[in-house]
Amino acid sequence: MTSFTQLQKENDCLFPIKQWLESMEVSDSQFAHFLCKSIPAQCPFERDIIVFGKKLFHIPPMCKLNPFYEQIVYLRFKALSYLADECGEDVSAYC
Repeated sequence: MTSFTQLQKENDCLFPIKQWLESMEVSDSQFAHFLCKSIPAQCPFERDIIVFGKKLFHIPPMCKLNPFYEQIVYLRFKALSYLADECGEDVSAYC
């Protein structure tokens, strides 16, 4: 009997790319800084449209539509952890 997650992996044509992103190692401070600058801390597209102080509608975060969203956020976390733990840098500028 096959598990649900195994079926998802077999049917997900993007799984190899997701796996590659998850397996990326951050072992260079320049690369870590590049990742932290390039990947935003929160989704930049979420907005409330307000006119005359009244909320007309809400635009949901589009980042969650990205099939690699979780892997990219995890990669940013690895970069932040590397800078803080291995390099001893202050990462508060990226938060």
